[in-house]
Amino acid sequence: MNDILQAAKALESQIIADRRHLHQIPEVGMELPESAAYIKKRLDEMGIAYRDCGVMPDELAQKYVDLGYERMHSSTGIVATIGSGAPCFLLRADFDALPIEEINDLPFRSTRKCSHMCGHDAHAAMLLGAAKLLKEREGELKGTVKLMFQPGEERGAGSKTMVDDGLLENPKVDAAMAIHIMSTTELGKVTYSVGVASSSLDTFVIRIQGKGGHTSTPQLCIDPLMIANQIYTALNLLMTREVSPSATATLSVGIMRSGTASNVLPDTAELKLGMRTYDKEARAHILERIPQIVEHYTAAWRGSCHITTFCCPCTYTDAAVTGDILPAVQAVAGEGNVLETPPMAGTEDFGYVTEEVPGVFLLLGAGGPDAYPHHNPRMTLDESVFYKGAALYASCAMEWLRKHGG
Repeated sequence: MNDILQAAKALESQIIADRRHLHQIPEVGMELPESAAYIKKRLDEMGIAYRDCGVMPDELAQKYVDLGYERMHSSTGIVATIGSGAPCFLLRADFDALPIEEINDLPFRSTRKCSHMCGHDAHAAMLLGAAKLLKEREGELKGTVKLMFQPGEERGAGSKTMVDDGLLENPKVDAAMAIHIMSTTELGKVTYSVGVASSSLDTFVIRIQGKGGHTSTPQLCIDPLMIANQIYTALNLLMTREVSPSATATLSVGIMRSGTASNVLPDTAELKLGMRTYDKEARAHILERIPQIVEHYTAAWRGSCHITTFCCPCTYTDAAVTGDILPAVQAVAGEGNVLETPPMAGTEDFGYVTEEVPGVFLLLGAGGPDAYPHHNPRMTLDESVFYKGAALYASCAMEWLRKHGG
């Protein structure tokens, strides 16, 4: 493993250059043509075969519109392969940005109204570095390494668009790994959570159709704002009465809006809410009960409703795959730098992959507890750790294939 770490160190300047280039051309959502073109160019330079991967069905595109996003028409994912035959180990990096304007005074700062304030530019650069390391050792691989460059993680379904387009087939993926860099974790520390590694996120957009009119004649109207208010209360009660206190689950209504004047009963009302949990059974129950409550409260007051549901599952870290790659992780990170921790509170759409195949989700420290957190316009990363990320990707893939290959 030490030779891979040394080889990754020799690639450090290229990894940083790749990251800085992507940092300056951030793109948001599923359609990332400039970033995808750069990744393809780099794969071409390394002689690595790839294909476009990602579908955008009309139903998914409309859900994003209902959530308040622009209509998206495609998913610009890329899947590349190194080696041949079975088994197959997948390495994933996302490369989409956030709709946040960067404040940092850096020579490579984003000049757009969006920026890589979640470190996805670093993920893509580290995986490009790993691609180089693996291509140089292709003859040593005991199977195939599949590289997944994914858009739309921040939109919660970028990985799903690739899974639906055959990501996990031809060759069939047997296990998978992703790395997320963390600005607030000590430099070089690697953490993981066996079992649930991140919370699910289920979003609901509820549109209530009433019958607007004058406030002096409420009997002639159907008040959607009253219906929305009762739904708001009932859903919050649901979490306290039908979810076990031992199950970590939260539900929050972020938007409830309706009306234009104090003497007018509105015609429509809208609620937007999100539910997060680590508990699979609690999630299944809540997903079933929310539509029931909404529909029955609406019907009780003679209104009608339309519910748009957008779901992103928990990411799971498989104990057996973790055991297989842990020696490689420790060899790269160093003694005392690999820690098992509780799952992260945020949501990670790598869960769509780990629903289908056993996987591992690692967090790599690139700062410290006093650094600006992710999704902050001042977030920065210590670039000196990027080569270790590339080494982690490559080492873990080779270690897993060595143990499971023919």
